Amino acid sequence: MLEVMLDNRNGNLWDISSIVTDASWKTSRIGKPSTFGFSYVKGSPFEDSRFKLEPGDIISVRKDGKGIFFGYVFTIDNGMEEKATVTAYDQIRYLQANDSYTFTNTTATAIIRRIINDYKLKAGSLAQTVYTIPNLAMKDKKLIDTICTALQHTVVGEKKIYTFFDDYGELALRNSEEMLLEMWIGDGSLMTGYEYSRSIDDETYNYILMKRDSESKENPPIVWKDSSTISKWGRLQLFKQIDQNMNNAQINELGKNLLALHNRERKKLTLEALGDLRVRAGCYLRVYLEEVAINQPFLVEECSHEQLEEDVSIMKLELKVI
Repeated sequence: MLEVMLDNRNGNLWDISSIVTDASWKTSRIGKPSTFGFSYVKGSPFEDSRFKLEPGDIISVRKDGKGIFFGYVFTIDNGMEEKATVTAYDQIRYLQANDSYTFTNTTATAIIRRIINDYKLKAGSLAQTVYTIPNLAMKDKKLIDTICTALQHTVVGEKKIYTFFDDYGELALRNSEEMLLEMWIGDGSLMTGYEYSRSIDDETYNYILMKRDSESKENPPIVWKDSSTISKWGRLQLFKQIDQNMNNAQINELGKNLLALHNRERKKLTLEALGDLRVRAGCYLRVYLEEVAINQPFLVEECSHEQLEEDVSIMKLELKVI
């Protein structure tokens, strides 16, 4: 059962579950707040005369007792029809503000904690990243872009993927490997359709060219490459300017990790399936598709749950192999 509560912030708390239709919950792994959208019929004869729904109101959503969304109303669309539509976002929406930050020898976790504290947002469990970012200067950038950039550096430095998200009203950071769900989707399990693609056209590199600002005989360019895939795919080059604060060991580790991350095909999978609210962007789930010889975990990049008010909801997933 879907439970939707509305807090007007004026002392009134409304249970609007019975008037909600077309309910959807959407999550994205990188750079976007999660979204809860729904419709309701205006002017119902059962509607309390004191009931109002305004921008800034708090929306709390649970299904079958599990909290899935806690956020704030940003958009209310009305027209001549009886139905109105509402869009709410979680706390990450407030990280779309611009600011300037400079960090030196700092971890992604410390950067995230600093921004959360500066903007007085509510933090939950933040995994402790290990990689120390030598220098990160973000001038007049969105706060969420600063956080995502720090996490991108961490992916290269640690070869681990972390997911930053709002966990029912608390900003959280988790190692995605710890978000592997005890379930699988595919032949004979939940799936109703799929599309699968393999490509070397996007984010695939087999030649990493690294240069310092002060290039000389003492500081020549550094190259990491894989001759076997170059002979197969051609030279797919990624250029990287070396931070002046990095020592030789850090530079070599960076080049090795960049080649390990990018010297591969990109496999993307789009699935439609019966809903399971454990699935959200950032988690891993196992996929089994005999027709295309897939039997492995995929990372959820985008997840959309629709028709949440129904007993059986529908989910659409964008997945990729990591």
